[in-house]
Amino acid sequence: MSSGGGGGGRRKKGHEEHEEHVNHERWLVSYADMLTLLFVLFVVLFAMSSVDQKKFAELAAGLSAGFGADSVAFTGQSAPLDGAANTAQIVQIDPGSNPGDGSSGTEGLNQKQKAAVEAALKAEERKKAWANAEKAAKEAEDLKKIENKISDALAREKLLGNAKFTIDSRGLIITIITNEVVFAGNRAELQSGGRRILRAVAPALVGLPNKIEVDGHTNQLRAQTTFYPSGWELSSARASTVVRFFTENKIPKKRLTAVGFSDTRPLIDPSDPRSITQNRRVDVVVLTTLTPDQAALLPSAAGSDAKLHTGQTTAQAKAEAAGTTTDSTTD
Repeated sequence: MSSGGGGGGRRKKGHEEHEEHVNHERWLVSYADMLTLLFVLFVVLFAMSSVDQKKFAELAAGLSAGFGADSVAFTGQSAPLDGAANTAQIVQIDPGSNPGDGSSGTEGLNQKQKAAVEAALKAEERKKAWANAEKAAKEAEDLKKIENKISDALAREKLLGNAKFTIDSRGLIITIITNEVVFAGNRAELQSGGRRILRAVAPALVGLPNKIEVDGHTNQLRAQTTFYPSGWELSSARASTVVRFFTENKIPKKRLTAVGFSDTRPLIDPSDPRSITQNRRVDVVVLTTLTPDQAALLPSAAGSDAKLHTGQTTAQAKAEAAGTTTDSTTD
């Protein structure tokens, strides 16, 4: 009886020891999880605040070589063969966190890294500037070919002297002086002579991808306009007339724009006696497709063609390239 009771007592005691053991293990697991998470957190923070010096140097050298500059990789620092090179050398990203005292050489290495990156960026800028200059030169050449084609058509009609050409940052400008041959005084209806000039110009513009802007200009004389309230309406009406003529000659409407400037953009100084006729004009602008940075280089790429000049025919351009001269067909 007593032995049975004793056995029961031992089982109860064993049961109580089992419960205490389970509680103790659960506490250790939670504590270990917390320590593991803290360790991972500090590892991540350390990795984010440091950079592998060797990999950074290789990146800087690769950038420098890829953009055309001389390699500025760290020379004379080959790794030893005893395996020490496998140990990553860590350098702080923020140069201010490692005040240079000359003992470790970290400050000098940072300066070399900065120099490598700066050299790579400068090489990239030079490469971009060179590419922009090449595109501007190609665009100037293409615009010159359009001028030659228009000049050929004008020369066949004995009208080459009725249009002038310029290449600027906007593109190719075809200037047509709106004398009585083109528009009657204070009127915006095209004369037969104006139709002949525009009919020679239009075919060269039909197949181009460029947008075309037609700018109307009046001279500086403050004479009362008969059929329009001011020079603004007159210049706009003349530009619109030219645009309408182009649409009738197979140039899509979506490529055309008409703008009136009145007397605000004179071609030559208003004090010049010639300005009375020269500033009264219509400009047909073949707009460039270049980006603004590239278009800014067009005048320098065009050379002498950036100044107002008489159109050059294809034959004249070939003769100039060959170093010979040829007679021009003019009116």
